[in-house]
Amino acid sequence: MAVKTSGRYHRPVKSKPVPGWYGLFLRYLPGWIILAAALSILLPNAGKVTLDAAGRVLAEVPRWINNLFNNHTVIAPLFTSEVEYWDTDIQRWATENDVDPNLLATVMQIESCGHPTVSSYAGAQGLFQVMPFHFSMGENQLDPDTNAFRGAKFLNYCVNYADGDVGLALACYNGGPSVVNKAYAIWPNETQRYYVWGMGIYADAANNRSTSDTLNRWLAAGGSGLCQMASDELGI
Repeated sequence: MAVKTSGRYHRPVKSKPVPGWYGLFLRYLPGWIILAAALSILLPNAGKVTLDAAGRVLAEVPRWINNLFNNHTVIAPLFTSEVEYWDTDIQRWATENDVDPNLLATVMQIESCGHPTVSSYAGAQGLFQVMPFHFSMGENQLDPDTNAFRGAKFLNYCVNYADGDVGLALACYNGGPSVVNKAYAIWPNETQRYYVWGMGIYADAANNRSTSDTLNRWLAAGGSGLCQMASDELGI
């Protein structure tokens, strides 16, 4: 309402509004003070994060970005989470080396359950448990890409050597090409088990099943321990 003064009407003087951001600052000033106090306590502890941990985080950024745009999985949904962790890499490695992704995932499942730095008593290395003689001099045997290249290349060779017979290709991968031309009964026990586990898991994967009784038996027979080690290594 207008105010009458000396016979003339004057509109009341309005105070200049406080800028929005400044007003918000004043309004929440107690909260800012509390936040500053909390940060003064937390930041020194945050500074204790090791360079190694920071390096691991940075190394995972490309994978996180890739997963934002690749929400589908290439391999069958039955594989353990440690193998699924490598899904997009398995697709790339399989494409580069002309190998069935589910077959490559089956080999990874049995060999390492996705553990990138595991070694066997026989000297086999990494994700695909590749023997040292498959690598060239100077190659990092535990580098995932290098290990996958050598493992997938040998698997491709085994598939061709076995004329496309997946079971024989798996036996070849485990026991060497010589077992392909021998009777199952005289294969080493390890190769026989590898054939049974591999064929059962792969058959279920090829049918895109969400579960595999063979995989569950493999886990119960000792595979779960390997997968726990892989999970700890991958931080999942």
